Amino acid sequence: MPKIGTFDGAGFWKNAYAHQRGKLLKKVNVPEDQIIALVNKKYSELPAPLKYDIETSCINKNDLK
Repeated sequence: MPKIGTFDGAGFWKNAYAHQRGKLLKKVNVPEDQIIALVNKKYSELPAPLKYDIETSCINKNDLK
């Protein structure tokens, strides 16, 4: 069984600008009105299911530049 690739969501969130965070949230299919509310929150304040989706989405940092 292949290993699930994980994305360092907390590390990315800490060093990312709001527009990069928005791109990440769009990639995991968060509605636009929720993106506006979530980009300025700390990573630890995000809902647990959203953090799980971010970390297991197989997104690469190069996709978000």
